[in-house]
Amino acid sequence: MHYTDDDYVRIISKIKSLYPSCAVTLSIGERSRRSYERYFDAGADRYLLRHETADCEHYKKLHPEKMSFENRMRCIRDLKEIGYQTGVGIMVGSPYQTQESIYKDLQFIKKIEPQMVGIGPFIPHKDTPFARFKPGNCDLTLKLLAIIRLIHPNILLPATTALGTIAPDGRERGILAGANVVMPNLSPVMHRKDYSLYDNKICTGEEAAECRFCLSRRVESIGYEIVTDRGDAVALCGN
Repeated sequence: MHYTDDDYVRIISKIKSLYPSCAVTLSIGERSRRSYERYFDAGADRYLLRHETADCEHYKKLHPEKMSFENRMRCIRDLKEIGYQTGVGIMVGSPYQTQESIYKDLQFIKKIEPQMVGIGPFIPHKDTPFARFKPGNCDLTLKLLAIIRLIHPNILLPATTALGTIAPDGRERGILAGANVVMPNLSPVMHRKDYSLYDNKICTGEEAAECRFCLSRRVESIGYEIVTDRGDAVALCGN
């Protein structure tokens, strides 16, 4: 199914009319500046666009020729200039990643001053060119979560589903390392395999409520509780 800009604007507007106090977060990839402006004007608050890598040569190894490092960076600049709470991020242990590229990523995250950073371990998918590459490392992901929390103390930093997939207690350890966001899978069970980004993803068979309660129990087991407030990073930065 393909959605046009008009479709997205209609969906965003509808959500905002029904739930005016909620924060609408989009993550639908590279678009024109005009498209980003239309979504923002319709009521979208946040946009997560993982930069994947701040190393141009590394980017070329991860993406097809029709995609460019320069355009990805243009998109991120546009999102910030328009006024979105902007999120960037990487896959830890992605194919061809080096310590030098990770260093460039941390420098980029420090400089761009995002409101969100989405990082999680790389997990291969059997139907992609990277199927035979090793998955990322949980411990390195946790270390980078902690470093990013120190760089930007008030950002939104998820303990991702990928982290929970790579290790049974990955999300709990992510929270203890500095993450402050968890995201239950609320989409219809029958459609979850339609957009599987990696193999063996957890929570694909649980109903939304079941996933939500399971996540709550896990968070409570380490002394925290889930709060469903907006949690705007901008507001947090003012405290």
